[in-house]
Amino acid sequence: MRTRLWLLLKEIDAMTLNETIDNLDLNIPKEREILLRPLIEFIKEKRKANLPCRLNFICTHNSRRSHLSQIWAHVAALYHDFTNVDCYSGGTEATAMFPMIGETLVGQGLQVIPLSEGENPVYAIKHFQGQPPIIAFSKKYDHPFNPDADFGAVMTCDHADQNCPFIPGAKNRFPLRYEDPKSFDNTDIQKEKYLERSCQIASEMFFVFRAARS
Repeated sequence: MRTRLWLLLKEIDAMTLNETIDNLDLNIPKEREILLRPLIEFIKEKRKANLPCRLNFICTHNSRRSHLSQIWAHVAALYHDFTNVDCYSGGTEATAMFPMIGETLVGQGLQVIPLSEGENPVYAIKHFQGQPPIIAFSKKYDHPFNPDADFGAVMTCDHADQNCPFIPGAKNRFPLRYEDPKSFDNTDIQKEKYLERSCQIASEMFFVFRAARS
């Protein structure tokens, strides 16, 4: 485990990150755009009122899709000059951020720094130069690290969406279900499928924050 964790230590690759962003496909399918529209309006309303916008991305194990969503939403918000957006993630139970998530993000130009080891490591994820890192680790959605009131709960998997009909403290709830790349673990196309899901989520988050500026 130690060797794999520390392999993630790599400087931010600004050229690769910019290339990743430039190559995102923002031609979002209509059915997905319809799902994204309430989230866009939530962010837009907070921006117009000059109020903090807190988003908690929730999945069952807080190990894959919710982390990708939190991280790319944070990056997209900064890219589009939102200064009042804070992004979090959580699950219906805590496990660990799956190592392939970190490896995928490193390949897209981010820096993933392990801050601790053990069954549920804590990571600092650096993105744009001069900005504080995102702190990532697996936790329940109501963990003290996460907001407890007036936030948007973004449901990134069908299991969490169906089994958590009520999220305490959530102002709004947004179902944005993504297919789980876990289905391709230990296959020849695992790396490809994790990158595919990361790019899809990044594209949608960049679409959301671009639209929320209008």
